[in-house]
Amino acid sequence: MSISSWKYQIKRGTLEFCIMSMINQQPTYGYEIISKLEKYPILAAKANTIYPLLGRLLKEGYISSAEQECTGGVPARKYYSVTAKGLDYISSMSDEWDNLLYAIKEITGKRNTNNEYRYIQPIGNTNL
Repeated sequence: MSISSWKYQIKRGTLEFCIMSMINQQPTYGYEIISKLEKYPILAAKANTIYPLLGRLLKEGYISSAEQECTGGVPARKYYSVTAKGLDYISSMSDEWDNLLYAIKEITGKRNTNNEYRYIQPIGNTNL
């Protein structure tokens, strides 16, 4: 496997968590998500990746959407917000992300000497 293939696999597994976290910080529209992700080359994604992912998150009830009119002849934008179910999902993803970082730090021997990373026992529904 090439490093670009490996990076692709990393992106697939983390993009949803990053997008949910961004939307949780503030209601966001699709193009804004794409623009923010472009700042981080390993996470950069095109519309044909982001919009289907947003559609799936909507269908699964993790996010909701609302159209907001814009001024200056700009078309209305669909803003996405996290639902209560989505908050639980983010919490579970965050715990698992922390566990992954902890395991990687332990395995690679790069753990912080003050034990900054620690295993977090998942709470709630881990089958989300």
